[in-house]
Amino acid sequence: MFLLTVAAIWTIAALTPGPNFFLIVRCTLTGSRKIAISAAAGTLTGTLCWGLAGWLGVGSLFMAAPIAYMGLKIAGGIYLLWLGLRLLWQLRQPAGDMTIPASKVRLTPLGAWRLGLATNLANPKSALFVASLFAATMAPDTPWTHGAAAVVVMVTISAIWYAGLVAALSHRTVAGAYQRARRAIDAFAGAIFIGFGLKLALSDR
Repeated sequence: MFLLTVAAIWTIAALTPGPNFFLIVRCTLTGSRKIAISAAAGTLTGTLCWGLAGWLGVGSLFMAAPIAYMGLKIAGGIYLLWLGLRLLWQLRQPAGDMTIPASKVRLTPLGAWRLGLATNLANPKSALFVASLFAATMAPDTPWTHGAAAVVVMVTISAIWYAGLVAALSHRTVAGAYQRARRAIDAFAGAIFIGFGLKLALSDR
């Protein structure tokens, strides 16, 4: 049940458009597939870093100060609520077009990897989201192997999603289809985050 919950939350998070998503989209549509894969690999490296930090940091925090567990649950719930409401609020705005530069992205595979890693690590919301994820699913007495497995699940889900994204967006017709369905995807993701946020903030465990 623990890993299924982690998988469910992280799947929604991975599929929700954000800086990492649009970076990989841009690299895919304006550069070579090798560049796009390198950018995705950099993003996955960042996900691994956030996952390990969230797992080890939150676990140590719970052991040193159990009261922090409840505080983090409330803060995480509020953050998830805010994220969901923000997605729904954005639906009130006119849908913007995805701007794709005419020129090719001048990146080496190593440069694309670094860009993907930096984009992931530079987003401070990632740290709070991962902390919220572990606070919502991992009780203070959870075995350490469950935390390690959760990190593996996070990286695996992200890898599958980004691999599929790069393969699909190699065809520009798919990019157009995504743009048309973007509002529905954001509405669904917003509702899911609000549900998780309410459950997290109001639960007594």
